[in-house]
Parts: sequence; C-alpha cells; structure tokens
Amino acid sequence: MSFLGKIFTWWDGATFGTMLWSARNGEHVGTDAQGNKYYRSKKAENGRERRWVIYDGANDASRVPSEWHGWLHHSYDELPESHLEPAKIWEADYSPNATGTLGAYRPAGALERGGMRAAATGDYEAWTPDA
Repeated sequence: MSFLGKIFTWWDGATFGTMLWSARNGEHVGTDAQGNKYYRSKKAENGRERRWVIYDGANDASRVPSEWHGWLHHSYDELPESHLEPAKIWEADYSPNATGTLGAYRPAGALERGGMRAAATGDYEAWTPDA
C-alpha cells in the first residue's frame, strides 16, 4: 500500500499513526498464522496492561483466532503459544466472514435467489389455544 494510503485508510491494515504509536508505546508479543500482530503496552495503565492487534489485511475481528482472542480480553495472562493445544483433525481452516458480500449464505426463498421457496409439504399443523 502506498504511503498516502497508510496515512488516510484504516480499513485495510493499520494507519501510519497507529504503527508509529504501537512502535513507541507497545511491545510486539506475537504473530498468528494469518499474519496479525499482537501488542501489549510497555506501561500498565491503572494496574492493567493494554493489549491490541494490528491486522494483516482487512480489519475484521473474526480474523482473530480463539487463543489470541482470550489473551486480548485478559482471559489469561500467558501468551497463547505457551499453552496452545495441537490442532484437531476435524478443525477447519479460517474462512472470512462473508456477511454483506456476494459470497454470503442465501437460503432458499431469499429475495436474492428469486424469492421462491418450496411449497409446504402438509406436515405442519397449526396450534390452536382450545386444544
């Protein structure tokens, strides 16, 4: 991304100001498999350290893996690499949140798919209060 892009855009990675502030006031503690970088403050404020993430690409909170999410929200103090379980064979790789995009899930009957849905099969029985 160009220098001007880093100054004026925040939605695709960190701005120049955020990177400068992180370099002066933060300590880089780790990077996840997607390239997101995690920081903590050098000085605690009110007895608690500040933690944040700088995304590698689009700023989307669903890109933070669960182990780093717990660390960011002070669920535990150790870095995730220190107590990370090995991946399970059934775990799927990350896929981005597609809400609001052309790749979003559209069920049968959605207006984007023509608004037509299958007819009722007759297995539905309406509830009546006197029954």
